[in-house]
Amino acid sequence: MAQLTCSGLSLGYERRVICAGLSFSVNEGDYLCIVGENGSGKTTLMKTILGLQKPLAGSIAFGDGLKAGEIGYLPQQTAAQKDFPATVWEVALSGCQARMGRRPFYSRQEKEETRRNLARMGMEGLAGRCYRDLSGGQQQRVLLARALCATRKLLLLDEPVSGLDPAVTAEMYALITRLNREEKVTIIMISHDPGAVQYASHVLHIGRELFFGTAQAYREKWENGDFDFMRGGSAL
Repeated sequence: MAQLTCSGLSLGYERRVICAGLSFSVNEGDYLCIVGENGSGKTTLMKTILGLQKPLAGSIAFGDGLKAGEIGYLPQQTAAQKDFPATVWEVALSGCQARMGRRPFYSRQEKEETRRNLARMGMEGLAGRCYRDLSGGQQQRVLLARALCATRKLLLLDEPVSGLDPAVTAEMYALITRLNREEKVTIIMISHDPGAVQYASHVLHIGRELFFGTAQAYREKWENGDFDFMRGGSAL
């Protein structure tokens, strides 16, 4: 059963359409990589899935017991967010807020889950450190732990390796791939990195033309030069 089904979506702002006719589904355990030209609507799609804005047309349905508030989200960081004066522990623990309802305090279970997720990311030993004093790669690990505190089912990752050096990028991809393959967490990831496709099970390309299918089929079309947009330059 699909965890997420998007049917006939049109995305945009104030009636200005960025992308139209978008239909795809994501099943439990999938690893979907979303690629496309700058300004094609990748981040807008992610915000629409999260319910932060409404589609201009079409629908989004959740299945397999998934609710909109049970999605973990790792957004692109702004300069101000990178300088956030909180501890690693506080940042990660804040991922549990959506499930708290009106409770004023975190439960013992939520605190234990935060410790476990920081440990999964290799950051438990830095729980007392100030977030803004960490390296870029360490900050992304903390944000990934925060996203995991919000969900056990589906993670949305918006450019999770942006600005990281090649070695740290490889480590992040390894962490994300392990979560998907070993812990069966469904991944939807936006990326401008052509190498990201190799880790995915499926690819969604949005822009001057649309593609949704397996990563293998996408690579074959790419290698064969079957995409019209390739004549105008790189798509990723």
